[in-house]
Amino acid sequence: MSNTPLIRCLRTDMGYGRKVILPDVSLEVVPGEVLGVLGPNGAGKTTLLKTLLGLLPPVRGTVTFPAGREGVRFGYVPQRQVVDETFPLNAADVVLMGRYGLLRPGRRPGRDDQAAALSSLEEVGMIEHARRMYRELSGGQKQRVLIARALTGQPTVLVLDEPTTDMDVGSERTIIELIQRLRAEHGLTVLVVSHLLYVVLTLATRMALVDRHLEMLPVDDARSSEVLSGFYGVQVQVHTINGMHVVV
Repeated sequence: MSNTPLIRCLRTDMGYGRKVILPDVSLEVVPGEVLGVLGPNGAGKTTLLKTLLGLLPPVRGTVTFPAGREGVRFGYVPQRQVVDETFPLNAADVVLMGRYGLLRPGRRPGRDDQAAALSSLEEVGMIEHARRMYRELSGGQKQRVLIARALTGQPTVLVLDEPTTDMDVGSERTIIELIQRLRAEHGLTVLVVSHLLYVVLTLATRMALVDRHLEMLPVDDARSSEVLSGFYGVQVQVHTINGMHVVV
């Protein structure tokens, strides 16, 4: 796998309009890694994510694609709570939305697109719920549907924003294991943003600590109690149990 970065920012200010939330960001995302973005609520994690995705223009500087823009296809999994559930859509309808980025202008999804949507649902273990209304699903089931929607667009970079928020422990573990499996099977690069330490520390191969500024760290350094205690301003301990990182 090439080491040429997929995404690069160099001294880029990120924010909304002229308001800078994250100043002077220098960051590279390399193929195959899981970049974990960790920080408290309101720290700028989602601002970073949306700027990398192109949903927010930088206040200053640029986001570039050294390996070529055509080689970077984003599959975005937003926070489940921001998805509008008022529309009467079933799970397959929601997943089919992920195909629109691959269609020519004016073209409607066809049989191949519908088959791809069902295949993605099967891959995340939700095929039996394909015709159920999205709003009737549990939190963990909805999250898997949103991951399937991202997958059906054939991404090279899977981007997850708070993928386990408001889930019970069993659902959290299921989603973490699903992300790990999909990354291995598809050779995905993954960006995962969360304020939940144990989720990011379990998934990540490299870390970005965000709190109105950005600090890049090797994941082993970020897992140290000393680093996390200094970052959050409270005593933090990290223990490993059955491959999961438990934060106390």
